[in-house]
Amino acid sequence: MPRLPRLLRVPGFSARTIAVGYVTVSLLVLAMFAGPLWYTWKTNVEEVRTELLQADTERLSKLFVRNGPGALSAAIEAQAGGVYQGVGRLMLFMAPNGVKLAGNLDAWPAGAPGHTSPCAATIVVDGIERRVELTQTALPGGYRLLLASNLNRFEKLEKLFIYGLLGCGIAVLLVAVLGALLIRRVLLRKVDSISQTTAAIMAGKLSQRLPAPHQGDELEMLTHTVNGMLEQIEHLVHGVQDVSNSIAHDLRTPLSELRARLEELSLTRPNEAETYAEIDAAINDVDRVMAIFNALLRLAEIDSGTRRGGFVPVDLARLAAEVTEFYLPVAELNDVSLTFAPQGLLQLVGDPVLLAQALGNLVENALKYAPAHGSITIAVRRDSEQMIELSVADNGPGVPESERARVVERFYRSDTSRGTPGVGLGLALVSSVAQLHGGILRLEDNRPGLRAVLCLAVPAVLSDYAAYRR
Repeated sequence: MPRLPRLLRVPGFSARTIAVGYVTVSLLVLAMFAGPLWYTWKTNVEEVRTELLQADTERLSKLFVRNGPGALSAAIEAQAGGVYQGVGRLMLFMAPNGVKLAGNLDAWPAGAPGHTSPCAATIVVDGIERRVELTQTALPGGYRLLLASNLNRFEKLEKLFIYGLLGCGIAVLLVAVLGALLIRRVLLRKVDSISQTTAAIMAGKLSQRLPAPHQGDELEMLTHTVNGMLEQIEHLVHGVQDVSNSIAHDLRTPLSELRARLEELSLTRPNEAETYAEIDAAINDVDRVMAIFNALLRLAEIDSGTRRGGFVPVDLARLAAEVTEFYLPVAELNDVSLTFAPQGLLQLVGDPVLLAQALGNLVENALKYAPAHGSITIAVRRDSEQMIELSVADNGPGVPESERARVVERFYRSDTSRGTPGVGLGLALVSSVAQLHGGILRLEDNRPGLRAVLCLAVPAVLSDYAAYRR
């Protein structure tokens, strides 16, 4: 694509551009105000001058017709005031033989046009060329009447207007420059604050935030958004650090056990039966490590949002019934009652595999902690037009309220769960699935036991799930 000429390029967004633009706009506004005003002034003055000349000519002509030359001469002498003083009205009334009868001109001026229509002309008065608007009339009997208005009559007023306009222009320019400098200073201060905060974060101070703006500040929304982004980044970085530490801790145990078994086999070289037993135990250790990595890969896939491409309409009631049927034999072996009460068709748009896995994780957790002869209840209900709740409730020991926010963290295990199998990723995966579906995982007290509620968002139009896939 060819590059635009330099003069046609749109200037970049910068404090200097804003300052120059502010000054330019201020001057343009002044010009837009003064230009029409000056044009109106000039037009009105010329129109009024012409109208006055025509009115005076008509009035004096009627006076001549009605009362004769003497009355017209007396009227002209009264108005002209004798000798011309350089301003005001020029008047001359001449007899048919060219003799002056009245007026403030001694003779018919040189340069006067031959026609009788009002017009601008340059005439010589007292040896000086003057610009006037002139009208001349031929009266009955060969008499002639000349009236002229000095075009420079309003020169002082026009100069005063121009000087005032220039003064206003200078004042507007000064105010615009000061305003532009102030805007530039404020913007640079904002940018400098953002730069300092960013530099501090780059240096490792992740807790740094942009200063809270004043209420009504135009950058208030941007500041809150950036601070929210920084909080999320800090949370993610700390999460990565915690996950890394947890991975190192949780993988060290099975890998250490695996190495110890293999080392013992290498040193003792037991009989065939013991060797195969140790190999089976080593395989179990490898399976634990692979389970951790598979869970982390699923969480990474969920967090990236790529699973949205598999969103389809899902009947949660049917999905819950299938999960209940799948875990029912396990519940019977553990002497636990597992029930599901269907409540009709409850559909949303989502990933059926992830939803089934999330519900399965909740049921497995409940089976771990449910006591003998205990009960687990799976329920699906519509909480509102936009939300559906998928819950698993048990009557086990539950989770203390102080730990409910932490048990959904990756690799976190409470003191009561140390002796049970698992690596602490089950509820974290359920929480990620809920977020992927526009919802949350909520843990509540079941009195006794725990009630895990998976709140899932329902699109306004179920058939239109294309937005969920983007």
